[in-house]
Amino acid sequence: MCDPCGALYWPAHGLLVVSDLHLEKGSSFARRGMLLPPYDTAATLARLTKLIAHYAPRMMVALGDSFHDGGGPSRLAAEDRDSIAALQRGRDWVWITGNHDPEPADGIGGVFTHTLTIDALTFRHLPSGAHGEIAGHLHPVAKISQRGRSVRRRCFAVDATRMVMPAFGEFTGGLNIRDAAFADLFGALDFTAHMLGSDRLYAFTAKRCLGD
Repeated sequence: MCDPCGALYWPAHGLLVVSDLHLEKGSSFARRGMLLPPYDTAATLARLTKLIAHYAPRMMVALGDSFHDGGGPSRLAAEDRDSIAALQRGRDWVWITGNHDPEPADGIGGVFTHTLTIDALTFRHLPSGAHGEIAGHLHPVAKISQRGRSVRRRCFAVDATRMVMPAFGEFTGGLNIRDAAFADLFGALDFTAHMLGSDRLYAFTAKRCLGD
């Protein structure tokens, strides 16, 4: 089940999945002299808290790039660290390692792994194009023209055998699904963009979507 918030829920396993939280992106940029509002982590965790309250999952999977860089966990504010601990209470929590956060982090709970396979599905950060793969990394967005105006939204990119999830983080950008990276992954434009709406998803074939 694809949620309009950008999460994936698997009822049979009580499994909730989000991708590319990029926590502490604001503080990462600030260290390099690029000032962003320092509230991205709190805002992302607040949205995640609502999702977890709604689904009450038995297992939570964060599908890589959960932190914007390897030092992100050490820069967490105390209240944000407490929020993560509260969300983990009473459920299994799996951090999939990503290209921004390739190493396990101390002091944030949960377990770390490169991939997670459950039944016929494999969860990983970097998409490989394998059958049964649920991946992140590419931050898919789709753009369409409707009634004379264009709309650009985050989306799930899906065909019959694989999925790339949208980025969940507050400050995350997006890569248009007409980019060559998606054609290389799916083999052609024979996949569907399920665009995130306020309370539902909107499905469009990739061929119908526009480039940026």
